[in-house]
Amino acid sequence: MRTFVHLVLFACAIAVAIGAFLPVAWGIAPGDVAVIDLRDGFPTGITVEQIENQAVTFYKSMMILLLGAAVLLLVAALVGSRAAGWLGVIVGIGTLAVFFWRLNERVGDYLRDNYDIVLTDRWGLYLAGGGLIIALLALLVPRERLTAA
Repeated sequence: MRTFVHLVLFACAIAVAIGAFLPVAWGIAPGDVAVIDLRDGFPTGITVEQIENQAVTFYKSMMILLLGAAVLLLVAALVGSRAAGWLGVIVGIGTLAVFFWRLNERVGDYLRDNYDIVLTDRWGLYLAGGGLIIALLALLVPRERLTAA
C-alpha cells in the first residue's frame, strides 16, 4: 500500500476506537447495546430510554465489534494488509447499519418525527462512521507499482 494509505488507515483506526465509546444516537452509546439485540432485534415495547439504561457487559456489547473493527484497521495500517482493512470496514459499517436497522424497527416513527435531534452532537457516530467511510475510500486507492531499476 502507499504510505499515505497507511497513515489514513491509522488515523481512521483511532477515530473508530474513540467513536466506540461515545453516543451514536440520542444517548445510546455502543456499550448500551447488546450483540444479541443486534442479532434478534430489540424487545417489543422497548423505549429509547430503556435502551440507554441497559446494563450490558463489555464483551457482549456492540462496542466490542467497533473496537474489533478499529483493531483490524490498525493491523491494516501497520502491516499493510488490505484484507484486514476490508474486514475491519465491513465489520464496522455492518455493525452500525444493523444497529440503525434494528433501532428503526422498534422506534422508527419516533426516529422520523424527531430526526433533527436524533443525530445532533453524536460524536460517536461521526467519528466511527466517518472513520469507516474514509478507510473505505483509502482502501480503494490502487497499489503501488513496482518499478524495475
